[in-house]
Amino acid sequence: MTNGDLLQIEPQELQFPFELRKQISCSMQLINKSDSYVAFKVKTTNPKKYCVRPNTGIVLPHSTCDVIVTMQAQKEAPQDMQCKDKFLVQSAIANPGATAKDITANMFNKEEGHNVEECKLRVAYVAPPQPPSPVREGSEEGSSPRASVSDNGTVNTSEFNGGLRSNAEPQDGSLEVRALISKLTEEKNAAIQQKNRVQQEMDLLKRESNRSRGGIPFMYVIIVGLIGVLLGYLLKKT
Repeated sequence: MTNGDLLQIEPQELQFPFELRKQISCSMQLINKSDSYVAFKVKTTNPKKYCVRPNTGIVLPHSTCDVIVTMQAQKEAPQDMQCKDKFLVQSAIANPGATAKDITANMFNKEEGHNVEECKLRVAYVAPPQPPSPVREGSEEGSSPRASVSDNGTVNTSEFNGGLRSNAEPQDGSLEVRALISKLTEEKNAAIQQKNRVQQEMDLLKRESNRSRGGIPFMYVIIVGLIGVLLGYLLKKT
């Protein structure tokens, strides 16, 4: 953190979670704790590689301004993940009520006798954040816990001193796994019961269909028999 007479700039180092062929952004905050209007201008040693929004502006008294720095997608990783790019933030007192349209290049010209503050910012590449694992793996029996790498690329050794905590986490994960297995088992049993009900209904419809097809010739025999009896009676009567 830099404490100047005009602007306080955070952070001192711009960190980009580097990934190939992907635009990456980070932000810096300009804090004006004075009673004056302060104009600022952001420069970089590699203007084709970065896009700064806004790159100039006015910070009102006792207010802040957020600046977004976007690195264009890179086709190859730098050697040893080291970056030599730098940024320069210049600030100068502006007239009360000034806006971004009132900013001129001459305001940041020290040779003209203007009071210009400058702050240099470094650029660093860090490892991209990893998605959280649904089930954390605890340390194996007989082996020491492993250190994890945080988002800013530093080694986190808290796991070395948190044996009890690391031992408790797998239990929480195993509870989640058992709950998931139980839920899947219930869904499977419900599907089997539904299948059995459908099969029973199909069997019932099949039996009814066979019964209806078998009744037609039986009624036909009865009708033919009745006709034969009637004809025999009429022949005997004649």
